[in-house]
Amino acid sequence: MFELNGKNLTVETLKNIARDKTKISIDSKSKSNLRKSREFLEQKINSGENIYGINTGIGEFSETKLPEQKMKDFQKYLVYNHSAGIGKPMPIEYSRAALVGRVNVHLKGNSACRPIITETIIEMLNKDVVPIMAQKGSVGASGDLAPMAQAAQTMMGEGECYYHGERMKTSEAFSKAGITAPGLEVRDGLAFINGSNVLTGMSALHIYDFEKIILHAEIATAMSLEALLGNLKPYSSQIHELRGFSGAMNSALMIRDIFSGSDLVTGKMKTKLQDAYSMRSTPQVIGAARDALNYAKSQVEIELNGVCDNPVFIPDEDLVLSGANFQGSPVSLPMDMVSAAITMVCILSERRLNRLLNPALSAGLPPFLATDPGFFSGLMLSQYTADTLIAEQKILCTPASIQSIPAAADQEDFVSMGMNTALKNQQIRDNSYGVIGIELFAAAQALDFRDFKFGDKTLLAHKLIRKHVDFLDLDRPLHGDHDKMNNLVESNDLLKELNLSYKQ
Repeated sequence: MFELNGKNLTVETLKNIARDKTKISIDSKSKSNLRKSREFLEQKINSGENIYGINTGIGEFSETKLPEQKMKDFQKYLVYNHSAGIGKPMPIEYSRAALVGRVNVHLKGNSACRPIITETIIEMLNKDVVPIMAQKGSVGASGDLAPMAQAAQTMMGEGECYYHGERMKTSEAFSKAGITAPGLEVRDGLAFINGSNVLTGMSALHIYDFEKIILHAEIATAMSLEALLGNLKPYSSQIHELRGFSGAMNSALMIRDIFSGSDLVTGKMKTKLQDAYSMRSTPQVIGAARDALNYAKSQVEIELNGVCDNPVFIPDEDLVLSGANFQGSPVSLPMDMVSAAITMVCILSERRLNRLLNPALSAGLPPFLATDPGFFSGLMLSQYTADTLIAEQKILCTPASIQSIPAAADQEDFVSMGMNTALKNQQIRDNSYGVIGIELFAAAQALDFRDFKFGDKTLLAHKLIRKHVDFLDLDRPLHGDHDKMNNLVESNDLLKELNLSYKQ
């Protein structure tokens, strides 16, 4: 059980709740915050003050005053008309991540929804009732309105949910789980949907996965360097300390740890004075990706613990402020940078793969790592597969954060398109598993042609890879091997076997 308080949500914690289904509770101060903000709102309503989205319309209709008898029903129709997404349902972990983020926003005490709304969301998460939310429809400003409105229907017992992974009507899921739909009253609908919680939750999960991908790329680097008889001096700590980038220092340290104990370190093996860039600049390249990822993580964690409502209610200062904290740009911009960073790591991986396969560059390895070159083609076609995955990644690296298209009669004339960033990062992540997996496959094959003492963790990695894919003695269909390596990278079993963890 993890106790949320509005300010303690991290990428790792979100992953535990969204993906591993850790149960959550809230502390007493957060409960007080919920009550206090709601009481403040009710006082404002009773005083007759105009408040956006409470007794006015929204967007272009913000100047339209709503009569008191319509204020409650307005929240219902607000949810209905914003439930305008399209496409397949989001993976359950993304929907859970969005709900966790929304709960954390409420706990700050600036949302002014009824506490029962927040409590019901928590009950849903703890009982594994997850709303169906279409993947497409959000422009990442005014919040992720379309998917969150679809989720908000559950507060009225409407829409669809997964219950323990099975899709059904919300009313049936709530009945099975013993949950009572609280309905929507004044403010409740807008307080549920008005924030970039979906794109932020997705981005948090992607950051968690990208950190693991970087570690796999560093394992693949060490294995390929040993197979290619690389000069290991470019991985010395002194080089990277002189320049000063923490990402490069940490990447070099990780790679040194993996090939520690190798004959290449002791100088028993003859190496070139200076290798190609793809062999000697890995710490600088992966290090740059690490730095980009670390920055994006800091931004995402600020958003996870921030207030992204409109309007915001500040009871202690007697203030109701209308602004644009729902704008997704603070997350979409750094996550666009992460798109390029991870793709850059994969491009470098493919260049090392090329050197393993190309007899003109492989320091004596057989062409395409085939046992009978010419009759067999070895891993020639593995490079084709890696190349097409990377080509797709390059296309997906076009920034979404600059793709704004005005909407709502130009009231919403700049939007972040951050959901597009999150969706493309999902595909970049999935392609990365394949690209890095193929380099690991080729590096293991290449090491089988070498006869010297490898690094201690290189040996462990090679041994685990061989449990999943056999040495390519005779040519065989490779798609099964590629899928197995893809799955091995995605599983993070290599990291557990080598006892590696990501350090910022």
